[in-house]
Amino acid sequence: MCGKVKYKSVFDIIGPVMIGPSSSHTAGAARVGRVARSLFGRQPKWANIHFYGSFASTYKGHGTDVAVVGGLLDFDTYDERIKSSLEFAKQLGLAVQFFEEKAVPDHPNTVKIEIGDDSGDLELVGISIGGGKIEIIELNGFELRLSGHHPAILVVHQDRYGAIAAVSNILSKHKINIGHMEVSRKEAGKMALMTIEVDQNLDDAIVEEIQRLPNISQVARVVD
Repeated sequence: MCGKVKYKSVFDIIGPVMIGPSSSHTAGAARVGRVARSLFGRQPKWANIHFYGSFASTYKGHGTDVAVVGGLLDFDTYDERIKSSLEFAKQLGLAVQFFEEKAVPDHPNTVKIEIGDDSGDLELVGISIGGGKIEIIELNGFELRLSGHHPAILVVHQDRYGAIAAVSNILSKHKINIGHMEVSRKEAGKMALMTIEVDQNLDDAIVEEIQRLPNISQVARVVD
């Protein structure tokens, strides 16, 4: 079930500067797509976009399709190019397929994005909760809660004693404040995922330092 949405300011209620008729169906959708692009780290060659609930029934009329693709092309919510994102995707060699799913989601504005290229792939599930605000609730099978509104790093690691403390110590050493942190794992002792939202973007040197830690498999970041 969907809880109450908390707004910090009048601008959260109005929503961001955006292209399209609906903050939930366009700005939020574009942000989910852009987070997927940020985590993938490059432009994908293909994308399968699955719409659920309200998204599935209204995505064409509300421009949710062009918004998600615009996000995958790294267009911000106010970028005029979003209106023509499908044409840009074709020109740039991004093959896109859309799917209208019948399954009933926990939230009506749900999208699953599968993207990839010859080097790898990524699967992400996001929801648009109103006013342009989003949450990423699943990444490659790991459950998480990522707002997409703050810089963040996602650390895939072996579920071992001291792994979380080692990452936290590096952030503390560089005076990086943690705003939100959680850990998800599929099975004890196997792979786990740290989701850490911070107060400022992390530079390459910090990300590389974390990547060199024992038991760390992958580090991805979401920039503000």
